[in-house]
Order: sequence, then structure tokens, then C-alpha cells
Amino acid sequence: MKNCFYLVFLLIGLTLSAQNNLAPKPYGVVPSERQLQWHELERYCFLHFTVNTFTDLEWGLGGEKESVFNPTNFDADQIVSTIARNGFKGAVLTCKHHDGFCLWPSKFTEHSVKNSSWQNGKGDVVKAISEACKRHGIKFGIYLSPWDRNSALYGKPEYITYYRNQLRELLTNYGEIFEVWLDGANGGDGYYGGAKEKREVNRVTYYDWPNTWKIIRELQPKASIFSDIGPDIRWCGNESGYVQDSCWAAYTAHGPHGEKPGIGNTLGQEGETGTLNGEAWIPAEADVSIRPGWFYHPNEDSQVRDLNSLKEIYFKSVGNGASWILNLPPDRTGQINPNDVKALDKLQDYLDQSFKNNLLQGAKASASETRGNSRQFAPSKVLDNDKNSYWTVNDNTTTASLTFQLEAPVPFNCMEIKEVIRLGQRVCSFTIEIEKGGKWEQVFKGSTIGHKKLAKFNDVTASKVRVNFENSLAAPLIESVKLYKVL
Repeated sequence: MKNCFYLVFLLIGLTLSAQNNLAPKPYGVVPSERQLQWHELERYCFLHFTVNTFTDLEWGLGGEKESVFNPTNFDADQIVSTIARNGFKGAVLTCKHHDGFCLWPSKFTEHSVKNSSWQNGKGDVVKAISEACKRHGIKFGIYLSPWDRNSALYGKPEYITYYRNQLRELLTNYGEIFEVWLDGANGGDGYYGGAKEKREVNRVTYYDWPNTWKIIRELQPKASIFSDIGPDIRWCGNESGYVQDSCWAAYTAHGPHGEKPGIGNTLGQEGETGTLNGEAWIPAEADVSIRPGWFYHPNEDSQVRDLNSLKEIYFKSVGNGASWILNLPPDRTGQINPNDVKALDKLQDYLDQSFKNNLLQGAKASASETRGNSRQFAPSKVLDNDKNSYWTVNDNTTTASLTFQLEAPVPFNCMEIKEVIRLGQRVCSFTIEIEKGGKWEQVFKGSTIGHKKLAKFNDVTASKVRVNFENSLAAPLIESVKLYKVL
């Protein structure tokens, strides 16, 4: 009996060993665990809210009186529930914008809610939003502007200590943070404690970002850090909410004139594409506002993006492998304006209706090749809804195809494809074809895939569809393929 058990365990061990030997090795740079978790979010919201909301400015000057900040009916649950029920997975709050006003009672400045009229100085917007995020099951993130037009210390070495002290407050007092958002607006005219002068800084060296990032890693190890140089997430290079069809998660930042890159000092257009075989995995985040401005302005109530605009952004951001951060600026009541809510509701209804029915359910999958002829990498794996299984080919194969036979002809116009990004991004170009009259007809030609590709094309009707991976840096690894008739 002991010998039988021994043989069983030996066979299991040999099988697992064979599977491990057959598994493909990673190609190029790969994402960290925190980045993999971030990729899964796909879309979340920005909340621009500060004294600017009440002064009708986009960039506060720094000398605004604290009493200006006074929302008449602040409701964190209205804000966060609006985000959550519309499918967005997180909220990033402008805890301090360039004006220096803090939405929490910071110990290190008087320019904060503790000296405002709102709630007699006892309020804390950061606490309220972070706790509402917990209640509604979404992630909470922070924005802490590197530029501070109020602080008398700005431009001096002492300001870096001040900034890091405020960062520590936010990272230790408000629960788990999923993203720390940093931008490149640095230096210029400001109040600066009453000096009312222009102060310039060296964007590359002044902030000593590597040591600031260490604080984030220590206090919030799961948090991804965003800026136009990473280290976890990069700026998409525009504020219109899109990346290019060819969009690599790998990225090598460059300065505008060949100098060392820094936050606020990069070639923005490279953010739209990433870098073929780039030096680090720093995927793109597409930022855009639901209104013309980033803060609430009453005269923009009639200029909220319509459904067609939001649909286009979704397909050009999430549909090109990036994430989408949509700005929803609370109005002067301290809630998301009804016009913005209506726009979001229409978008979510569109997404629910368009992506509820995967037409490849029940289809049969075949492939030009299967790695080692093993069932472990069979083409059916792209249809099994298991994120840990996938189809792939042998190591030296960089051109391959997947074919799907549907039960009957159906109309469709969109294919979703996902790569196994934990092992690197590989596909450079692909096409989609349908069988028509016994011949294959191309309906789409695309470039990269990455975390997710939404290939949208004109309506067609067919029972057989094929994806050709025409060029890949290494053997293509495909996690899933789905087919839809989007509205």
C-alpha cells in the first residue's frame, strides 16, 4: 500500500514538473503585484474640490481666505455612491491643490478646513470621502499637489519636509490608499505667505522624489504612484482621455530636449504610446474631466459630456489597455451635480447593455498551434472565464491564430482580447476576420493588446470568426477572447 501511495505522489510530482517546464517564461519587463491589482480596476474617478469651487477659478492663487470654503450640503455618500453604482472602482480626492488649501485639518498649516466656515472648522473632507469609499466598496486615493502657492516655504529646502509631513498625515490617518497622484505643475506666481512673488524650482531635482516615494512604499505598500515618469503609472500625455491604438505598458521617459526627465518635464506624446521594449512597466492612465474645467463652474452646467463623448473615451482608454480616471467635480453644495449624475447613468446603462452578452459562450475554439500540444494551453482556455488559464504557442512562434465556430450566425461589432500581462506584453499587431462565402474577410486591424483591447468595427453577421496575431515579440499569451454586439 505504501508503494502505491509513493507511486501516486511520484506521478503527481512528475506531472507538475512537466507542466512547470512547459510554461513560458516572462518576456521583457513585467508588472508588480500592485500594478496587476491596479490594472483590474480599469476606471475610477477624480474629485477636484477646494476653494476654487467657490471662487470660480481653475488654479487658486494661494491667498484665498479659508472662510471661502463652505459647501452648503456636503454629502460624501452622494458623491461616492454615484461613483460606485456607475461601475467606477475608486475615487482620487484633491486633498490639496496648487492653492495649498487642505481638505483635512493638517497640523502643519492654518490654511485648511479647520479654519473654514464649513462645520465650524470641525469638518474633514478627506475622512468623510475615505469612509464613504469603505461603505460603498470602492478604493480611495489621494492627490497632494507638489506646488503650494500658499506656503511661505515653497521653493526653499524646508518645503520638502513640510510636504512630506503632510503626505505622512494622509498616508497614516485615512485607511488604505490605492493610488497617490502627483502632477507636474511646479512653480510660478503665488501668495507664498504674503510675499506675492514668482518662485521657480528645478522640477527634476527640487522635490527629491525617490526619497518621497520611499515614504509611500513604507506607509502604503499597496499604493500605486502616478506621475508622468511613474514609478507605477504614467500620464497618458494629454487631458482628453485617450491613448493610441499602439500603447505599450513598458515605458522609458525622456526629457523634452534630451535632458533628464522629471515630473512635469517629459515628452508628453510618448505617454500616449509607451515604449517598445521600454525599461520599466509603467502603464498609462488617461485623465479627463466630465466638464470643460477640472473644478465646478456654474456656467458649465450645460457643457457636461454627452454619451457619445464618454463612449469614445472609454474605447480609446480602457479599450486600448489603459485605465481611465474621469473627473467629477463636486459643486458648491458639496455633491455631484445632477447634470453630471445623468451623464454617468447614461454611460453605465450603455455599458451594461452592450457588454452583458458574450457571443462566444458555447462557441468552439481552435488554433493554428498549441504549446507542446498540451491541454494546459488549449485554445478553449480563452473561453473558460479563468484568469489563471490561457492559450499559447511554442517559444519560437510569433505568428498564430485563434478561430471560433459559433453555434449559428449572429450579428456583432466588437471583440475583447486580453493578454497574460503578468508574463509581459507581446502582441505588436493583429487582425480580425470573418468567414463569408467560404472566404476570410478582414473586419479589423489593430496594434497592441495588453491588459484589454476593445476592437470595435462595423456591424457584421457570421458564425465563424478568426483572430490573427500577425506579429508578436515572443509567443503570444492570450487570457481571454469575448465577442459583443455593442450599441
